[in-house]
Amino acid sequence: MDICHNLVQRGHKVRVLTSHFKGLSKEENIAGLFITRVPVARRLPYKASLLDMGGFVLSGSISGLKNIQEWSPDIVHVHFAVPSGPVAWFLWRSSRIKYVLTAHLGDVPGGVPSKTDNWFRWLTPLTHPIWHDAARVVAVSGYSRQLALKYYPVKIDTIPNGVDLSQLDPGVLKVGKPPRIVFAGRFVHQKNPLLLIRTLINLKSLNWQCTLLGDGPLRGEMEKEIQRAGLMDRFLLPGWVTPDDVIQWFLKSDILFMPSISEGLPVSGVQGLALGLCIVASRIGGFVDLVEDGVNGYLIDSDDENSFIKCLEELLSDHVALERFRKASRKKAHQFDIEKVVDAYEEIFLSVIGRN
Repeated sequence: MDICHNLVQRGHKVRVLTSHFKGLSKEENIAGLFITRVPVARRLPYKASLLDMGGFVLSGSISGLKNIQEWSPDIVHVHFAVPSGPVAWFLWRSSRIKYVLTAHLGDVPGGVPSKTDNWFRWLTPLTHPIWHDAARVVAVSGYSRQLALKYYPVKIDTIPNGVDLSQLDPGVLKVGKPPRIVFAGRFVHQKNPLLLIRTLINLKSLNWQCTLLGDGPLRGEMEKEIQRAGLMDRFLLPGWVTPDDVIQWFLKSDILFMPSISEGLPVSGVQGLALGLCIVASRIGGFVDLVEDGVNGYLIDSDDENSFIKCLEELLSDHVALERFRKASRKKAHQFDIEKVVDAYEEIFLSVIGRN
């Protein structure tokens, strides 16, 4: 969304093709950005089944052809090789309009083993044309790029996810009383939220509050763990919230705790940097790009529960150090300024259509 809005502000005409979900308009114009949401079978905001993805490939291809006939775009920018990639590939085969592919992680074999390995076993051979026929390929982190290169022998650039630093301004950074910890993501095995809860249960003698933003199949088990520990008043689970709500919760927080087992470069992590959150995260994927260990947070092996406990204990016990870490995050966020990200994409787009 930020990339698209920034391109519109630079004078480009942009249309977005995405999937519909209950409560959203099927067509919308947001500050000059035209959005079409096509029908799919999706019923959950935090999970897409193979049926949902197949529905998007079909309805997205039909709507894409209609858009091309009405509008004649110069280029298609597609996020995720699966399931969006087949739509861009089909449109290219049908109209010869070139596409740029941005891979995140879950669309790369081995990226999220618990979620994708079963279906990537038979789907991987079908994905090679999507990567090979793209005019350019981009990965959002060095980790995603290296993983993709194991399967797809194509040139891959790296452009991180970015944020608008002018809009995400935390103001004066002060540690809350008590310090507030926030998690944002799906309640699934990949995101490892149960480790977060166990870590904080071990630190119940310290003063803190924790907000878990999201929803998913692990919610019931998470609530049981919290209840067994008698910490219902220390944890808040507001459910699946809007992107704007996430920002508001981040503004009230001090530490972003993300113990994921696998991750690309989560936008929530970049937003956390911009809003001056100290980040405690797993030493995986794009987190290594976001966290300078011991400066603006800590990187810890995803199965090292004792180290998570130790690092959180240090931060919760030393508010001076926590404030220093928060300021370091805001400073590091300038590496992910959306203006730099859009500069990089704009250069690629213009090169592909021959206007450089």
